[in-house]
Amino acid sequence: MNSILVVDDEKGIRLLLQEFLKKEGYSTTAAANGEEALLFAKEHTFSCALLDMRMPGMSGLEVLVALKQLQPTLPVMMMTAYGEKELIEQASNLGVTHYFTKPFSILEVRDVLRKILQKEV
Repeated sequence: MNSILVVDDEKGIRLLLQEFLKKEGYSTTAAANGEEALLFAKEHTFSCALLDMRMPGMSGLEVLVALKQLQPTLPVMMMTAYGEKELIEQASNLGVTHYFTKPFSILEVRDVLRKILQKEV
């Protein structure tokens, strides 16, 4: 079973993604911040991560760099409420597989996730 790491400081988004992904047949782990996400990533291997760009404490980019050090081949999708081209470019250079602008379509997340995971298999 594919295991997805969901990292977002907004509880509502974490719960929405977790519930939806569980219904789609994925195992999910949710983290409220970067530090928590990295603790989980040290203990578990994930198939993919959904990561918020802007969080208190560690930024999404900092978490991305640390995740890639722990699991270099981990596909990471980033979510941002901001259409900030500079951050998106930085994320792309750091190995982000895909990004979504909030509010995003949950069905789009599902479709992109399926495509990413099919490449992994």
